[in-house]
Amino acid sequence: MDLLERLLGHDAWTTGRLLDQARFLSEAQLDEPFELGWRTVRATLAHIVRNMEVWTDLMGSVPPREGPGDRVGLDELARRLEVVGPQLAALARHVQAEGRLDDTWVDVLDDPPRRKSFGGGIAHVITHSMHHRAQLIHLLRVLGVPDVEEGDVLGWERRVVRGGAWDVEGAV
Repeated sequence: MDLLERLLGHDAWTTGRLLDQARFLSEAQLDEPFELGWRTVRATLAHIVRNMEVWTDLMGSVPPREGPGDRVGLDELARRLEVVGPQLAALARHVQAEGRLDDTWVDVLDDPPRRKSFGGGIAHVITHSMHHRAQLIHLLRVLGVPDVEEGDVLGWERRVVRGGAWDVEGAV
């Protein structure tokens, strides 16, 4: 597994875990405002998933799909994440396999539209998600969700990836 595969797998899985952990909250708690980021757990989750959708569509040269409403449910967000996570990963693998990470695409949502690299766009989506997941981790902890996912790549590897070199005793 290469670095891109690790980052993409960790990104989608960790977002999904935090979304699942948000199910411990009441509807009121999902929308409780904080002075941080997108202000609520629901809005933060919706923003992460929406960002993945928009950037995947833009890099794929298709019109961005319609976004979720303000009161989107966790089931809908989970469904959307299950769709876009593999789409983003497939696009990234394809671009990498063709050696096109430095090639550019046009971000038609910028005014005026401008070119961006595929590698930069993929890295942006992953780091953007992590930025907002860190906020989400804090919000979930403040709201009393037990055992909130830490969200680190090594934890993901230990729990999700099996049979890698890191499982071999004494391997470096």
